[in-house]
Amino acid sequence: MDRRAIFEKGGRQGALVQRFSMDLRLTTARAVLGAAVLAGALQYSPAQATGGQSAAAVKKYKEGEYEIVSQTYKDVSDPAKEIADLDAWAQKIPDSDYKDDRAYLYVQACLKLNQPAKVLEYGSKLMSKDLSAIFNGPSTEQLAGLPLKLTMVNVLYSVALNAATLPGASADQLGLGEKAARALVEFAPKYFTPENKPAAQTEAAWTAARADVVSKARAAMVAIALKPGLEAQQKKDCPGQETAFSKALADYPDSGAAAYQLGVALLTCEAADPDKVALGLWEIARASTLDPAKSGLESKDLPGIETYLKKVYIRIHGSEEGLDPLRRQAVASAAPPAGFRIKSATDIAQEKQLEFELSHPQLALWMRIKGQLADTNGEQYFQGQLKDAAVPQLKGTLVEARPACHPKELLVAVPQPDAAKPFKAEISLKLDKPLGGKPEVDTEFRWEGVPTAFTKDPFMLTMETETAKFEGLKTEPCTTAPGRPGAKKGTANGKN
Repeated sequence: MDRRAIFEKGGRQGALVQRFSMDLRLTTARAVLGAAVLAGALQYSPAQATGGQSAAAVKKYKEGEYEIVSQTYKDVSDPAKEIADLDAWAQKIPDSDYKDDRAYLYVQACLKLNQPAKVLEYGSKLMSKDLSAIFNGPSTEQLAGLPLKLTMVNVLYSVALNAATLPGASADQLGLGEKAARALVEFAPKYFTPENKPAAQTEAAWTAARADVVSKARAAMVAIALKPGLEAQQKKDCPGQETAFSKALADYPDSGAAAYQLGVALLTCEAADPDKVALGLWEIARASTLDPAKSGLESKDLPGIETYLKKVYIRIHGSEEGLDPLRRQAVASAAPPAGFRIKSATDIAQEKQLEFELSHPQLALWMRIKGQLADTNGEQYFQGQLKDAAVPQLKGTLVEARPACHPKELLVAVPQPDAAKPFKAEISLKLDKPLGGKPEVDTEFRWEGVPTAFTKDPFMLTMETETAKFEGLKTEPCTTAPGRPGAKKGTANGKN
């Protein structure tokens, strides 16, 4: 089968790939957004808005600023009004000592209004600071009324997650999100310490919160790495997909999502390239075998991936043979060994044909001749190429001699190795002279001859041959008396 036909976009298999790809993208988004509860738990309390600053971080309100800030905190339950208040504040006092507090309040309000681009815009203002200096600030220092470290956890978390889910995110936005996610993974151990644990929270819940933040941050990094490839996939940009997903897998070799998406891109875009198809199957096999708890996939995704893998593998290879070893190899490495190939059904058929021709050269020759004679243009082939042409040695089984004794015509079958008797004659051999004796039916022998006539229905090729060119045809004397002891059998021309 043509490799391109296997991955025809309009076919049922192509539809499966596209649907599953979309499901996987949504799964990735759900995995990232699943931590929204934590983001809400980290939001500020308006009552804390103005207190708790260290002497080194004392901030002063400018004339008329306190009233605007107070109104802003009053409107936190209505994010649209809160943003209007923040806009008025930024317009009237752009260089406020509370610029960072204002940026954080913008982040929170935009989160409530589901404005991811704005979350990134205002989050970047805070992230433009020296994060290491901010993270190591005095424990009493606050931002927007919250302990500074808690506020920055929330900012990094919000920026990372919104970059991962923002449609059409720019390279700068994706870079910002990746920076935030990496910073969050690095900072989590510094924040989730016993001294920072809320009094009402258990140790187990505090530990689980840390694990959840780190897990979602890592998921966001992978989602961000996949976004360029997914957008290229939407645009049917094959080179863009392969480049982006290859980079994502190189950056995150244990990501099942990255392996799956690269595999799909290769199988759909590079169907005519056996090396790319082999790599694609390797990556799909890897995605289906990696531990979902560590690979970024969900357990419920695996049956769909496995179904897709089997269907494509069987269509290419012809059977499931070799699929389990492929899985075992792929789970151990994100890239196959040099020279890795998966034999196609066509490759396997050609190898079997070559082996057959080496083992049965005369039969293979006859099958080629018979195939062309049986074709719709068989008569044209006979008249133009086969008639009166010397044919190399053939081998067959004698079905009938005409007459039975001293025949001048032999009807011969050329059966397959596993064919059952009785055999059907396909070739009529016209001899140059009567055969000396009575040939034994079912004798297998060899001959050389020249085709002189052909009929398609019933199928029969007539060849002229010389008895001197027979090998292995067993005969017995026509005068042998029935039951006579010691009767000797011979072969045509003494050859076996």
